[in-house]
Amino acid sequence: MDRKLLDILACPLCKSSLVYKKEQEELICKADRLAFPIRDDIPVMLEEEARQLSADEEV
Repeated sequence: MDRKLLDILACPLCKSSLVYKKEQEELICKADRLAFPIRDDIPVMLEEEARQLSADEEV
């Protein structure tokens, strides 16, 4: 994931910053508890593509 791209990306719902989880290839929004997938180095920033983080997942 390009660091410059990560610096300008924000959650499409609440506009908060995102945390990059390299192992899971996801961008995490802590505020909304959503994980947006990264496919072929392209972040998929669609609400319907995001998964809800479970209560036991660390954010």
